[in-house]
Order: sequence, then C-alpha cells, then structure tokens
Amino acid sequence: MDNLEFAKRLEVRTERFADDVYVLCRALEKVDLVVKEIISQLVRSAGSVGSNYIEANESLSRKDFFHRIRICRKESRESRFWLKRLLILLPEKHTKEVNRLISESSEFILIFSKILTKA
Repeated sequence: MDNLEFAKRLEVRTERFADDVYVLCRALEKVDLVVKEIISQLVRSAGSVGSNYIEANESLSRKDFFHRIRICRKESRESRFWLKRLLILLPEKHTKEVNRLISESSEFILIFSKILTKA
C-alpha cells in the first residue's frame, strides 16, 4: 500500500471513528451533569482527530504536517481518556461499543506515533 492509499484509508477511518462516537453519545439517555460534560469533551476530541488529520494531509509544509499529526495523537489520547470515563460511569451501557472505540483510539495513537518516528 502506498502512502496516498494509506492516507485515504486513515482519513476514512478517522471520520468513521468520529461518526461512531457521535452515534454512541446520542444513544446515551438520561445522563447526569457529569456524564453530559464527558460527552461534550468526547464529541470535541473525537471530531478533532479526523479534522486535524485532514489538515495534516493538506499542510503546506513538513513542519505543519508534523504539528497536525501531533495534535491527532493528542486528541486520540484525549478521546480514549473520555471513553474510559464513560466506561467507569456507565458500565452497563454500550460496553462493547465503548471498548471498541477505546481500542480504535489506542490504534490511532500507535499509528500517529509511528508516522512521527518514521520522519
């Protein structure tokens, strides 16, 4: 797989991750103030992974590319953090999906770290 194909696949994957987080958050009903705040933070960080990856691919300089990839990695970590909080606060709700999203965010962290170390 060449770099362009890899970039396109990863872009689609980050978009799907954000969409899956949005669907999960919409499915959560009757949540308290704490969980609402976690959802708010999670929605922002999950969307930021994909949007910053798109920005990285459209960057005008190598320096800007790596800056955006670092943001992608940071937002992936933040998403994983908030997903783990949901798992703790709502252990009986959507556990399988939350665990899948935690795994996906962990994979993004590894992918973005590898991109940074290859350069």
